[in-house]
Amino acid sequence: MNAPGNELYGLLAKFSTPEALVEAARRTTRAGYRRVDAYTPFPVEGLYQALRLRSSPLPFVILAGGIAGALTGFLMQTFANVVDLPLNIGGRPLFSWPAYIPITFELTILFAAGAGILGLFYFTRFPEPYHPVFNVEDFQEHGSQDGFYLSVEAKDPRFDLVETRKFLEDLDAVMVAEIEA
Repeated sequence: MNAPGNELYGLLAKFSTPEALVEAARRTTRAGYRRVDAYTPFPVEGLYQALRLRSSPLPFVILAGGIAGALTGFLMQTFANVVDLPLNIGGRPLFSWPAYIPITFELTILFAAGAGILGLFYFTRFPEPYHPVFNVEDFQEHGSQDGFYLSVEAKDPRFDLVETRKFLEDLDAVMVAEIEA
């Protein structure tokens, strides 16, 4: 149990195979737990669907960055050539938009890439050098090599220390440990 003054982050269950982890994640979300996460040393097929994770908003952030870049490039060139410094060279029109395509394209890519990097940092809360699961000794030893873990946070509305522990043990977990915050 927790020593006085130590706050509980949740429970961590270890499973022997990736298939057991996927089935446990499926049953956990079916039981009504929502603040659930899984940790594996490699991508596990079906785990994303079993955890019922939401789609990432990152593609929309990248699209917005690309649109902003395209508008910036096009409007900047239009302002420079039509409004600020209108030079009539060789009888060409001031608003010659085909010449704007290369710079518009480059700024589209630049802004989309920048928005993608900043959005990735924001949505993944990166850099996060510490996570409470590192407090579990077994996770430190096996988390990045051969362990398949499922955690249920104490903030979950359905979380009860005794009942959730029993639920995870009934899923044939190899080990269930408390995660100190």
